[in-house]
Amino acid sequence: MKIALPSLNNNIDDHFGHCEYFTVLTINDNKQITEEENVQSPHGCGCKSNIVETLSQMGVTQMLAGNIGGGAINVLNSHNIQVVRGCSGDVKAVAEQWLAGNVTDSGIVCHQHEQECQH
Repeated sequence: MKIALPSLNNNIDDHFGHCEYFTVLTINDNKQITEEENVQSPHGCGCKSNIVETLSQMGVTQMLAGNIGGGAINVLNSHNIQVVRGCSGDVKAVAEQWLAGNVTDSGIVCHQHEQECQH
């Protein structure tokens, strides 16, 4: 399994669409992180860029994010990438907490860019 986390300085970036890069972690069957890769974030709104297609082609099935709009969630879901919102802190620590079952979706949608990212 692969999970992606919008990142800035090894922490969850609070803004999915304008993060510095995405940390992509490969998880084995024992729920251990076996590989880490950084994927440069494209310029512009995340939901209008090709980043979702890129992550999907890499095999990403889960996004652990901070703030993220409904349009971006729809695009991610349409590529079979499930989203957990409301994450913050060190990317590896968040991933490990999620793997342990201690991270749940906040249910909060960011409305700041809702008009420009409708899909």
